[in-house]
Amino acid sequence: MSKDCIFCKIIKGEIPCNKIYEDKEFLAFLDIKPINKGHALVVPKLHCKNLFDFPKSEETDLIEFIKKVAKAIVKATNADGFNLGMNNGRAAGQIVEHAHFHIIPRFSNDGFKHWPGKEYAEGEMEEIQKKIVSFL
Repeated sequence: MSKDCIFCKIIKGEIPCNKIYEDKEFLAFLDIKPINKGHALVVPKLHCKNLFDFPKSEETDLIEFIKKVAKAIVKATNADGFNLGMNNGRAAGQIVEHAHFHIIPRFSNDGFKHWPGKEYAEGEMEEIQKKIVSFL
């Protein structure tokens, strides 16, 4: 736990939240600024900054936890689907430096736009592919 982290304070019960579900490893609660009603955050109880810091030993449990919570959110809100997202780093929109996953219920007419795709220049896709592969 980090003493200055808002999510660690929520996990410890020092800051209230609208808790949905928790187990020994994770906590799910409603986002205070939802994209759609029912938008929730899933946070590991172990403080880790982002996906790169997240412990491999908890990955399977995390996915099972998210699936359980997402199914409940979709049913409770009568959503047509949901987005699962995680921002890693300030440039990606991460505000709180404690790993967290967004479960956002989606509705066919909610007006939420998806990000626009971009085009590669000729040969650029292969160049980027080679660079990425070189780091694996």
